[in-house]
Amino acid sequence: MGCWGASSPALAGLLVLLLLHPLPSPACPAACRCSAEEVDCSERGLRQVPQGLPANTSTLWLGYNFITVLGPRSFLALPGLRLLSLSHNRLGMIHSRALLGLGALQELDLSNNHLTTLSPETFLPLTSLAMLNLVSNRLGQLEPGVLGTLPQLRAVLLRGNPWACSCDILPLWRWLSRNREKVQDKSSLLCRVPEQMNKYPIMAFGNESFRQCQEVSLSARHYITFLIIGPFSFMASIFFCIFMGYVVVLYHHLCKEPHFWRRP
Repeated sequence: MGCWGASSPALAGLLVLLLLHPLPSPACPAACRCSAEEVDCSERGLRQVPQGLPANTSTLWLGYNFITVLGPRSFLALPGLRLLSLSHNRLGMIHSRALLGLGALQELDLSNNHLTTLSPETFLPLTSLAMLNLVSNRLGQLEPGVLGTLPQLRAVLLRGNPWACSCDILPLWRWLSRNREKVQDKSSLLCRVPEQMNKYPIMAFGNESFRQCQEVSLSARHYITFLIIGPFSFMASIFFCIFMGYVVVLYHHLCKEPHFWRRP
């Protein structure tokens, strides 16, 4: 007790010093500007997502750079990220595991890039995403799974893409028709190809427009089955024809020699 009583003033003083001394702030990449939970790395000539971003980042601006690819686990160290802007880059590919760890993300801006395809697996981790901006990319079609994997999606922007108005756009048209309230720019969604459909509004299509489109969804197992059954059936039909030919020839031969069937 004596020792504790003697040391308690020193401990109290140490605690006061610790409380008064500001905690060290998370490191900020040299190419970025950090303020509280917001990190601004826009217009810095970046060619990839910078490393060493503060773990408490909730808003990340990466627009107006030269980023072409998002590799796997590009943002794994940012579990609290809520807004991510990658607009005005040169994104042509997003790895299917690039957005892992962004379960808290609510807004994603991918506008003004070079995206031609998007994988549904890419958006699976974004269970909280409410707003998706895909304006002015190079998307000709969009798999229904891309938007269907976003359970909290409230708004999507899709204008400025070269939509190909063929049977391949049917899944997207169905999603748009069922979720009109989520499409913020539906009046601006225009066909680019074929040429005779250029600037025709996608939302002006009706069910009769796709009457001749037949959706055939075959898995790899189906194709393998066809590859196995097809040649097998072909060979079986050849052997069957040969067998039947022998039967017919033998029958005619026996009919011409009745003594095989009668006693002398």
